Amino acid sequence: MSVSVLSPSRLLGDVSGILQAASLLILLLLLIKAVQLYLHRQWLLKALQQFPCPPSHWLFGHIQELQQDQELQRIQKWVETFPSACPHWLWGGKVRVQLYDPDYMKVILGRSDPKSHGSYRFLAPWIGYGLLLLNGQTWFQHRRMLTPAFHYDILKPYVGLMADSVRVMLDKWEELLGQDSPLEVFQHVSLMTLDTIMKCAFSHQGSIQVDRNSQSYIQAISDLNNLVFSRVRNAFHQNDTIYSLTSAGRWTHRACQLAHQHTDQVIQLRKAQLQKEGELEKIKRKRHLDFLDILLLAKGHDTTASGISWILYALATHPKHQERCREEIHSLLGDGASITWNHLDQMPYTTMCIKEALRLYPPVPGIGRELSTPVTFPDGRSLPKGIMVLLSIYGLHHNPKVWPNPEVFDPFRFAPGSAQHSHAFLPFSGGSRNCIGKQFAMNELKVATALTLLRFELLPDPTRIPIPIARLVLKSKNGIHLRLRRLPNPCEDKDQL
Repeated sequence: MSVSVLSPSRLLGDVSGILQAASLLILLLLLIKAVQLYLHRQWLLKALQQFPCPPSHWLFGHIQELQQDQELQRIQKWVETFPSACPHWLWGGKVRVQLYDPDYMKVILGRSDPKSHGSYRFLAPWIGYGLLLLNGQTWFQHRRMLTPAFHYDILKPYVGLMADSVRVMLDKWEELLGQDSPLEVFQHVSLMTLDTIMKCAFSHQGSIQVDRNSQSYIQAISDLNNLVFSRVRNAFHQNDTIYSLTSAGRWTHRACQLAHQHTDQVIQLRKAQLQKEGELEKIKRKRHLDFLDILLLAKGHDTTASGISWILYALATHPKHQERCREEIHSLLGDGASITWNHLDQMPYTTMCIKEALRLYPPVPGIGRELSTPVTFPDGRSLPKGIMVLLSIYGLHHNPKVWPNPEVFDPFRFAPGSAQHSHAFLPFSGGSRNCIGKQFAMNELKVATALTLLRFELLPDPTRIPIPIARLVLKSKNGIHLRLRRLPNPCEDKDQL
């Protein structure tokens, strides 16, 4: 009887053969992938041959053009050099065509192309698949259901609540004036807009603007803004599994958890309150949701905070326009003790200044779409199905062919009767997917601007000029610092006489 024993050399030979076969298979797969990427890039180059752009590296794209936080400056330069649109290569086979012409915008916003999945899906762990991320019939059904809730009859009562939140913020600013130093307003305004949502959506009593938990929530939102923006531009962070293993991925996970803990707690408290009042079942049975119900799902307030902060900065740097707004508001509101829905349409000059600030500093710098069908633009140039386009609202608003001297603050661009292209001004996007809450946001911008100007003179901090940077919302690289000078209250003066 004999026993067969594998020799070590034979065993090593078998392992070596397996490793060689595996290596060849991996090499073959890499070769196939490389060929696919090459062919895709060649297809893109052919598809975009009608759209010139600056030279790009075959692998790194326009990375040299994208120095640290220089994207907005770069788009301004490209707007002047390349008519209507310009391809922006992120890396080898990843490109998006940036549009900044009103005719181009009108064509795209008149279609029903979906949001670009490759970019917007990174928002899902944070905000979930709501109205912002949905596409197609599901989006249409949600939009149709929610639209009645933004009727002006629903929005009217919220003006007083907005005013309450603004006054809390202004009271805080008065306390800080004694420190005789410039104030970074963005963080304060973010807390105020969050406070407004809490009051409007959840009937929250008091103010959360002094709550440390709310401040940590604001910081989490700020972190997520930066993290999502950076991930879109990093070729190695596209895969969810790989991203979850990186420090940025772990940071994103922690920030999402913190944001969710805050919103979940708020929603549970509100549900418990409604249950106690016997209102929850009534809300569930309603055919149409009202504004409160929608904001139960609210995850963000940053766009309004961005708009208000930049409006205050624009007025601080243009004192003549600031004073004219103040005179208009004072003649309408007196000391501002009471501001109502009806007042909001009676401040034309202030509204002109608000719109001009939104033109210079649009809260959302750009929105993405993925072409579901080929498109031909009015000038005859075309793009095939599958191309990603970025509607650069910042580029549109700074396009000298659309807005002469675009860097000049000129509210008379929006004077009654002034003529402009229907898609030249898009702070709330346009078409069927425009911002559903634009009226609520515009109301809040007016209330915050009016009450602030009645109480303070705004001056810039010449040592810290804000540097606009592109994020999910428009922010400043170094914050938005203002000096505040308390104005005398006419009522107080009368009391002293």
